[in-house]
Amino acid sequence: MRKGLLIGGIVALCVVAWIISADLRWIRDRFFVPERDLAEIRTRVAPALQAELSAHGVEWGAPIFIRIFKEESELEVWLQNGERFELFKTYPICNFSGGLGPKLKEGDRQSPEGFYTVGKSALNPNSNYHLSFNLGFPNFYDQGHGRTGSFLMVHGKCASIGCYAMTDAGIEEIYLLAEAALTAGQSEFPVHAFPFRMTEDRLAMEEGHDWFPFWSNLKVGHDAFEQAKIPPPVSVKSGKYAFN
Repeated sequence: MRKGLLIGGIVALCVVAWIISADLRWIRDRFFVPERDLAEIRTRVAPALQAELSAHGVEWGAPIFIRIFKEESELEVWLQNGERFELFKTYPICNFSGGLGPKLKEGDRQSPEGFYTVGKSALNPNSNYHLSFNLGFPNFYDQGHGRTGSFLMVHGKCASIGCYAMTDAGIEEIYLLAEAALTAGQSEFPVHAFPFRMTEDRLAMEEGHDWFPFWSNLKVGHDAFEQAKIPPPVSVKSGKYAFN
């Protein structure tokens, strides 16, 4: 009798240990990502990228500015050359979720629109989505309008639930350029996300749309950069974006 109970107890303990082990494996696979070898990516990608920069007359580590256009699925990288910024390269956005219009709340699967800044702490070399950086949603404007959401990124792997997903090759170049700029002294870099190319004609097509006033406000910031080729300082006044 006692022997049977002992054997049963051992079996039960083995089952419990197996279940705990399975749970730990699931937690590990779900939440922990092995440390990525950025040195390998730098060695493989940086030389050709530096050659392209030299061809543009731009130094490695030059301040960076990013613009995103949803409708066209394009991400522009601008780099400072002298006093102004110049377009370095346009990357295809592999995927984004939702439609035209800003993100309003956690779980709505919308990708953000607006004016964001990214500091060095927002870079994640060990992302589940290859490489990533956090846009910083919600910003002060979003918070003032009661918008909620978290972990809104630009990342790789071409899969999105509210993020802007690039190809792995694309995010490697963007990430290295952003990392170099922040390492060289840029405290944070701006990311401006728009619903579409903000031309007068394209915006006029949306007159009467619920988001027309919001998009008109975005266009002011868009045009400020187009005129000066310097990202404008962005603040929030009376519930709207303001640009100095």
